[in-house]
Amino acid sequence: MEDEAPVIYGLEFQARSLCAQESETDSIRFLVGTQSLRSENQVHYIDFDDENNIINKTIFLHREGEIWHISSSTFDASLFSTCYNKTSDCKSELKAAVWQIPESTDAFNSSSEDTSSAHPHLQLKCYLTPEENVDVKSILWQPAGDSHSVIGLCEDKIISWDLNSSTSKVTSSFNVEARGQHKLTCGRWNPHHNCNQIAIASDTSIRGLDLRTMSQVFQIESAHGQLVRDIDFNPNKQYYLVSCGDDCRVKFWDTRNVSEPLKVLSEHSHWVWSVRYNHFHDQLVLTSSSDSRVILNSVISLSSEPYGHLLEKDENEEGDSDSLNEGQQEPVKDGVIATYEEHEDSVYAVAWSSADPWTFASLSYDGRLVINRVPRSEKYKILL
Repeated sequence: MEDEAPVIYGLEFQARSLCAQESETDSIRFLVGTQSLRSENQVHYIDFDDENNIINKTIFLHREGEIWHISSSTFDASLFSTCYNKTSDCKSELKAAVWQIPESTDAFNSSSEDTSSAHPHLQLKCYLTPEENVDVKSILWQPAGDSHSVIGLCEDKIISWDLNSSTSKVTSSFNVEARGQHKLTCGRWNPHHNCNQIAIASDTSIRGLDLRTMSQVFQIESAHGQLVRDIDFNPNKQYYLVSCGDDCRVKFWDTRNVSEPLKVLSEHSHWVWSVRYNHFHDQLVLTSSSDSRVILNSVISLSSEPYGHLLEKDENEEGDSDSLNEGQQEPVKDGVIATYEEHEDSVYAVAWSSADPWTFASLSYDGRLVINRVPRSEKYKILL
């Protein structure tokens, strides 16, 4: 049984920001932001045709500056945000904005070989401007709920904006106290607890905050030996969290007891930049690193189905307890499912498709986007 070959797409410029189009559940789509100092930057709107194994794309101009972070709306497929470097008169600032993909654009009408410079412009929805002059490093969209809120992570501040109106409005601003001069490096909105909590990382520690009171829910001191690069929540187990960092480790935590990690993975040989749980099957965990590799792990022992699918005994079937036990499987062992080595540079981001649980994308700094799939043998092992 052969697996589908990876699909590789080359961008014209360097890039480090990637996200799936979260609210799109019918088509496999990703957004990629470029990071070029010399030219106008771009947002590549990627549509993956899994039946024909080809990529269709539309390229939009992003003239505000080089893109350091991109994230998509959880309630409107046409909206996404960028954090970009704005330079003027020997000054460099990280700004943020919400953009809308133009409806009039004939999306996905260009092949990956097209080099035309007549790219359409993005429609500016609003700027996400802090009340104080601080850099906005990343934007987190609220996972669910009626409130269309986004959170901006700044150097030492968390800012919330309300997007229900035509313009963005700052609804709250909270200073984050940390030891020394450590700044926020990453954050993640918790999809559980009615979406009232987030997790943030600064230097080597991770903290959980309740957004209603900004009180601390948990704190993991020295979560990693070096800088924490990324965190993600288990979509099916509300207290489980995964983190990665410059110590080349991936660690799994139970936020109710953070004295020791539940599990530590050490497959990478350099900084681990990104870690992502599969949205549907939480035993599947993706990581990417400066060692140019993407690794797909099975961490079924900490998943919502640690025994896989149990073969239940029919109520009408006669038999003793031994026959029932035969229908139950032994716990499947954790381990590396696959290592993907199509990249030749640091892989800064990985993202699962929101439409297909078996498809994911990875992006390296040299502008190479690779779309891969979970091996069929693992897929059928999970499904059957």
